[in-house]
Amino acid sequence: MAEAKALERPQGLLDLERFAATPLVREPFDHLIVPGFLRPEALAAVAADFPDIAEGGSFPLASLRCGPAFDRLVEEIRSAETAGALGGKFGLELADKPIMVTVRGQSREKDGRIHRDSKSKLLTVLLYLNDGWDASSGRLRLLRRPDDLDDYVAEVPPHEGTLLAFRCAENAWHGHKAFVGRRRSVQINWMRSGAVAWREQARHRLSAVTKRLFHRRA
Repeated sequence: MAEAKALERPQGLLDLERFAATPLVREPFDHLIVPGFLRPEALAAVAADFPDIAEGGSFPLASLRCGPAFDRLVEEIRSAETAGALGGKFGLELADKPIMVTVRGQSREKDGRIHRDSKSKLLTVLLYLNDGWDASSGRLRLLRRPDDLDDYVAEVPPHEGTLLAFRCAENAWHGHKAFVGRRRSVQINWMRSGAVAWREQARHRLSAVTKRLFHRRA
């Protein structure tokens, strides 16, 4: 009976089986890349319901208007099942950790500079939602050092459905060659504390309001 119910359960948007089968890479820091993490049959609906973002920078979900397929995607990303899969892969206990979700729709000249994520973050997950990617720029590189964009171990084209996840470590340097134009992604961070997550989200909300005010005046 339990087996029958499991078979009846609707298939999720995320391919957690593909994720589980992808080995964790340890060098130069813990990461893995999963093309096709968002199932092919879900791509069109999620892309159609992606929020309309005309400005650069990161926007918190609360500041955006999204369609139902995109909302379902975010719900699955935030689920206990996804947290368990990611935590198991990286050896982290994520079940009780706060989550911060931000969305990007445009890339600016200044974006992509080499950096590492703040110490307030435990894990960064990027899910790309671009229909193909022919440009040589805008491909995130995982770097061996903080001062050389060409010394990288992996380069991730932001193709639709591709997942990149990495542990936020002292040496987790990353960046990409400058690209100006549409570059869609969802970023999910599991944070060390709720207070830090609240402050980060408040900062992103204020930034989103400011960017939109300047965009309307331009």
